[in-house]
Amino acid sequence: MKFLKKKVLEQKRHWRVRSKVAGDAERPRLSLCLSNKHIYAQVIDDRAGKTLVSLCSTSKEVAGEKLLPNVAGSQALGAKLGQKLKDAGITKVVFDRGSRRYHGCVKSFADAVRAAGINF
Repeated sequence: MKFLKKKVLEQKRHWRVRSKVAGDAERPRLSLCLSNKHIYAQVIDDRAGKTLVSLCSTSKEVAGEKLLPNVAGSQALGAKLGQKLKDAGITKVVFDRGSRRYHGCVKSFADAVRAAGINF
């Protein structure tokens, strides 16, 4: 029962964030997902329903780095994603943190993307 209540509250937080955050062609949505083993990030145009750029800790581009879902791993993945966004010509995004609080891994990921020159 306790697990179910926790999952329901997490889903409500996620819906609350998503009701306020939407991406379009000009400012796509940067969605971050952290699991116990991996980090997933994708840039989505919600109006067209397409993923423009994606990167995760299991990608071939970062396979040799062995990125863990901690602060250091999220910083490294954020820097790589920022560079990939610049190469794709995307300079402005809207950040979707999901149901997580903006601290720790989420904050370090966002700071690394900002350091690469992407505006939130």
